[in-house]
Amino acid sequence: MDYKNFNKIDSESEDNIIYKKKYKKLKRLIKDLVFENAALCDQVAQTQENLVIVKEERLYLLKKLTQFQGESSDGPLPGKMNNLNASMSCEGVTKKSKKRNSIDAGETSAKKAKRCKPGSRRVVQLIPLDINGRPLFPISLGDLTVYSLGEVVTDRLGYHTDEFIYPVGFCSTRLYASLKNIQSPSLYTCKIVDGGAKPRFEIVSDTDLDQPLVGSTPDECHSRLLQALSPLLMNITPKGASFFGISHPTIQNLIQSSPGTRKLPLYKPQKFEVSKNSIENGSSPIPEEELDPSVNFSSLHRSFKLNYSIKEEPSDHDLRALKDL
Repeated sequence: MDYKNFNKIDSESEDNIIYKKKYKKLKRLIKDLVFENAALCDQVAQTQENLVIVKEERLYLLKKLTQFQGESSDGPLPGKMNNLNASMSCEGVTKKSKKRNSIDAGETSAKKAKRCKPGSRRVVQLIPLDINGRPLFPISLGDLTVYSLGEVVTDRLGYHTDEFIYPVGFCSTRLYASLKNIQSPSLYTCKIVDGGAKPRFEIVSDTDLDQPLVGSTPDECHSRLLQALSPLLMNITPKGASFFGISHPTIQNLIQSSPGTRKLPLYKPQKFEVSKNSIENGSSPIPEEELDPSVNFSSLHRSFKLNYSIKEEPSDHDLRALKDL
């Protein structure tokens, strides 16, 4: 045999051995990666199961805590759970340890009814929280969606009143009538920005981003929106705090729980409660202010249809003319 051919065959066999070793090494590496990936997948699945269990336990504890808080006559429990479980609104109405006669019971019930009116109950909605007890954004509340609560300003009196707090950086959106066609909906962005001594309130329509409606108070800003929509809406009382969402019980409770609210000299803290039905059934009552025509597009639409139908009714003069014909 020729030596050249023999050397060539020998070199090819050596190359094959080298490639076989590399192939076996890569095969072993891939096998290890497959096992490692399977182990990681199992670990992720186990972690997800643990998260589901923890969430169920948290909801169960929240339910028990709310029931306990509703039955007790003490003040609100401390801790981060106050963001969800606000204190009961009517502390004066508690269970009596001793029964009185029917006359006394009637008198006390009448007094309680005066102290605790149905409209005074401010019910908050359960919202998702992160592991630190802070709300997860955006917070969806029907037509209202809140993207940021902002920061409470404590060194200027113009940024709060005895009823509301105006945090800088607050941002929300609301579905309402369009500036171009009042019969069609449009999305409005509401912001509270730093305006110096007083806050600056802005409402911007998604159909006209270059011309924001600005005011020094929520009502002033909301009034300009109603005037821009139609002259017929000028008779509607503006409710800027409701349109922005800062008066919504859930949002107001979160703002009230923000750092720095205790330093506000004018603001009077309000009491909220979590409805037991919202925990058991997962549904929360809609505040009456959210159904007002000045805030709710559906209510405004129904109101416009009603006014239109009333205006279209023939007058007495027209009826007489028809009878004469």
